[in-house]
Amino acid sequence: EVQLVESGGGMVQPGGSLRLSCAAFGFNFGNYDMSWVRQAPGKGPEWVSHVNYDGQNTYYADSVKGRSTISRDKDQKAVYLDMNSLRPEDTGVYYCAAAGPVTAVQNMCPVSRMFPNWGRGTQVTVSS
Repeated sequence: EVQLVESGGGMVQPGGSLRLSCAAFGFNFGNYDMSWVRQAPGKGPEWVSHVNYDGQNTYYADSVKGRSTISRDKDQKAVYLDMNSLRPEDTGVYYCAAAGPVTAVQNMCPVSRMFPNWGRGTQVTVSS
């Protein structure tokens, strides 16, 4: 069965940095695009970033563009999200998910294009 295990979250002060990691199990990792999604307290899921199956193309939501870098390692079967200049509004539970391609016009990945089994997520709290 597909299993994704997120890690790397924690509590950080505004302006700080984190590296989120996602380890993949149970599927051919190198054949799938991967996305990061976050869910803030009391809100629905928000797409954050996306990397295509071979790592050559990356995409970011406006809210994190310029402050985040998504990457993947096919040998480690892992996807990463490096975030810096963190803000309180970045607070939430971060999930990774295997996904279909980004939309043609907006170059974003809606939740409807993500496969199930996101994992438990990792909590990011940005607070002073």
